[in-house]
Amino acid sequence: MKNSLLRVNDVIYLSCIWVAGLSITAMALIIPWGIFARYVLRTGAGWPEPVAILLMAIFTFVGAAASYRAGAHMAVTTLTDRMPASWQRYIDLLVQFLMAAICLFMLIWGIKLCVATWNQYMSTLPTLRVGIAYSPIAIGGFLSLIFIVEKLCFGDQRHRRSVNFELFEDSKETL
Repeated sequence: MKNSLLRVNDVIYLSCIWVAGLSITAMALIIPWGIFARYVLRTGAGWPEPVAILLMAIFTFVGAAASYRAGAHMAVTTLTDRMPASWQRYIDLLVQFLMAAICLFMLIWGIKLCVATWNQYMSTLPTLRVGIAYSPIAIGGFLSLIFIVEKLCFGDQRHRRSVNFELFEDSKETL
């Protein structure tokens, strides 16, 4: 059961990496197009900026979930590193529960924000609902919460083959 759940989380993690990577790649292509269209073609397109902002939100919140699982997130451990080892475990648990609370906040209030703005449309992209633009908040909170629960139940997973790029490259196995 544990291995099955960890494999599912590996797939979720790799999906997060791909979604975040494709988002930032698309954003890196869209922004120069907007600049080219405005200054060279002299026809300012209205869609590049809001699409780039949406892609940045996707990259930020989905990428943050993947970053959390990989242990690549920013963490200030100056104080906890100097505490006795017995305290460090409890401080880590406290941090995990506080992170879970933040993710629950993002999930619950993100969904409420999506629902509240669902019937509004973006002025620059009239076919895109504002609720969709806010959905990366709730999705990122949910994905991060999955990885927090995983860490609480099964421990740190940053050394798994799917998370550690060097191990992934060296491995002959597939997921």
